[in-house]
Amino acid sequence: MPLLRSWVVSANDPAGSFPLNNLPCGVFSTDDEEPRCGVAIGDQILDLAALEQEGVLRLADDPVFDVPFWNEVMELGPQTWQALRDRLIVLLSEGATERAEVAPHLVPMAGARLHMPFLIAEYTDFYAGRHHATNVGTMFRGAENALPPNWLHIPIGYNGRASSVVVSGTDVRRPWGQVKGANDTVPRFAPSRRFDFELELGAVVGTASARPVTVSEADAMIFGYVLLNDWSARDIQGWEYQPLGPFQAKATATTISPWIVTRAALEPFRTATPPREVALLPYLAEPGPMLYDIALEVDLQPEGAAPTTISRTNYAEMYYSAAQQLAHHTTSGCPMTAGDLLGSGTISGPEKANRGSLLELSWGGKEPLALAGGDLRSFIEDNDTVILRGAARGDGYTIGFGECVGKVIPALTDPYAPS
Repeated sequence: MPLLRSWVVSANDPAGSFPLNNLPCGVFSTDDEEPRCGVAIGDQILDLAALEQEGVLRLADDPVFDVPFWNEVMELGPQTWQALRDRLIVLLSEGATERAEVAPHLVPMAGARLHMPFLIAEYTDFYAGRHHATNVGTMFRGAENALPPNWLHIPIGYNGRASSVVVSGTDVRRPWGQVKGANDTVPRFAPSRRFDFELELGAVVGTASARPVTVSEADAMIFGYVLLNDWSARDIQGWEYQPLGPFQAKATATTISPWIVTRAALEPFRTATPPREVALLPYLAEPGPMLYDIALEVDLQPEGAAPTTISRTNYAEMYYSAAQQLAHHTTSGCPMTAGDLLGSGTISGPEKANRGSLLELSWGGKEPLALAGGDLRSFIEDNDTVILRGAARGDGYTIGFGECVGKVIPALTDPYAPS
């Protein structure tokens, strides 16, 4: 599909993140106005609440865009999602007859504040990247036992904390926790010294289901995707994770990008999951390509220094797709809700430069990473900022996600001191 040209001139920049082909969904505010729904177009945000109020845009009998979340739109279902996209393309295309009605409701993105784009119902994180699982397993169990016996058969996941999901730009405080290092005879309570990021993509579930669904049905339930940083305290995790897996190590924060890139915008970039050396059970069979060709990168920026790109990889490296993860999640009868968030798992590639976490990049801290200016990093230090980016590149246009940014601030001096 070529670039869809818009009368919003900045949307026609081939290197820009938000062409008419994209139209990602977000929540924004300006000055003292209340947050409301909008879509990104070029360097502008189209105020959908204002268009709805004036009758230019209408999806339902009651307003759905004047609230600070997209859940009400998601609950209207895939046909309505497509109708909204079709209508916006008509309104914003070159030669649009309703340009005069729409233009006054464009807001410069540079002057807007972006908010959490949807209400998080539940959050589940997966462990579905083979390169990441192999690297981590090799570090802790040796190459011969890198993958658990079930890994090639099932998308492994754990239930995370919806309450700790935050939007890009929110500071992340270094956590305290119980740790026990190799030289400790007993555990101790201390700030995490092995704090890490994980590069992931988050799938936003748009429709509810209380029954098991097929992979095809699961794919249709996904409203869109966000960048996701699954912050991880490796030293806390190393002591707590057996036998039930991560707990407090993953509960500090999960940062997501402020724009939901819709499944419809990513359709031209579908690609297949890798060949299976072990056949999956029939309920996980994919009807077609379920991954996407999305280039991803990570910058690490110490305070007062220039950022260094420390990883480049691609979502196409995943072993299990979001649709497979969602289908598997429903097999027990677990109800899924509009606003559920599924983390892909860390996205790493085959080379060292493609690794999606500092745990892998520094090989457990044994091979510190050199940054611009000469700094070394094994894990994140106080006041470091981590920046995730993602983009799918088409014929003369780019489907961008914006940035997913988080700065790690120092731990509390005493977490139990009276407030």
